[in-house]
Amino acid sequence: MNRRILLAALMVAAVSGCSSSSSTKQPLSEHQRDSVISRSSLPGAATVGKALEHQDDALQRTASLDSLTQ
Repeated sequence: MNRRILLAALMVAAVSGCSSSSSTKQPLSEHQRDSVISRSSLPGAATVGKALEHQDDALQRTASLDSLTQ
């Protein structure tokens, strides 16, 4: 009887341990999701990739201009 209780307790601990690990996932940011889409084979994925490249370039230009004014 004690073995059954011990086995049941171990099974409950194992199940509860598995479920808590999946809840710690961080959601992807919009840029990360778009990056995943740009690498897929979906129609228009290349356009999403080019838009991300242009956005990154604009952010770099803005950062370099901001550093000049400081």
